Amino acid sequence: METEKLTFETWEESKRQQLDLQWKDFMDVIKWAYRTYEDRIAYACSFGAEGMVLIDLISKIKPEAKVIFLDTGLHFPETYSLIEKVKKKYPMLELIMAKPAKTLNQQAAELGENLWERNPNLCCHIRKIEPLQQQLQDVDAWISGLRREQSTSRSNVNYVNKDEKFGKIKICPLIHWTWEDVWNYIKLNQLPYNELHDHDYPSIGCAKCTVPVQSDNDFRAGRWTNFSKKECGLHQA
Repeated sequence: METEKLTFETWEESKRQQLDLQWKDFMDVIKWAYRTYEDRIAYACSFGAEGMVLIDLISKIKPEAKVIFLDTGLHFPETYSLIEKVKKKYPMLELIMAKPAKTLNQQAAELGENLWERNPNLCCHIRKIEPLQQQLQDVDAWISGLRREQSTSRSNVNYVNKDEKFGKIKICPLIHWTWEDVWNYIKLNQLPYNELHDHDYPSIGCAKCTVPVQSDNDFRAGRWTNFSKKECGLHQA
């Protein structure tokens, strides 16, 4: 695999490298990512089931990898509990708890109480998108746990993508994994995971905007149930 750095700016000149990557497997992609970008790459992790798989895989290649968690201040207690378990299991990881510029009290004072109930897009922008923009300033690429099976909007994601929103390269090693693959890996390797997965939460975000679901066909049906919104905006151009 070629090791010449693929950047947002050189995307159009690197078509052959992109095509080469499509024929590799997930571990090849992770190895390529850290060999190519070294310390100028970060993994943005939500600590869902896919997140635990990627943390374990990445730790085998780069034990001291930078992992970003967008700490909105609105996550479930189970999510914060899992993060503490991850810190103990992978002590070399550089885990960054990225917080918004505005506290919840400041947001309420400026924009009103419970912004997520009235304008979830703005809430996500303040508490997720802006913090990630800040964290990605000093890297050339970031890793995400997107899978094609998750939703129609993610069905065409590739191993390596030009991320127009953040002006970076976005790398998604698990695009071909199924939900069954994810859980087989977690169980085989006895990984910790968010306990909410045992209570019908396939996709876990902020506590205010996530509910359990009964459908096996829509992994994101429990997100923003009173809105047409299905993405927080991190993965949209």
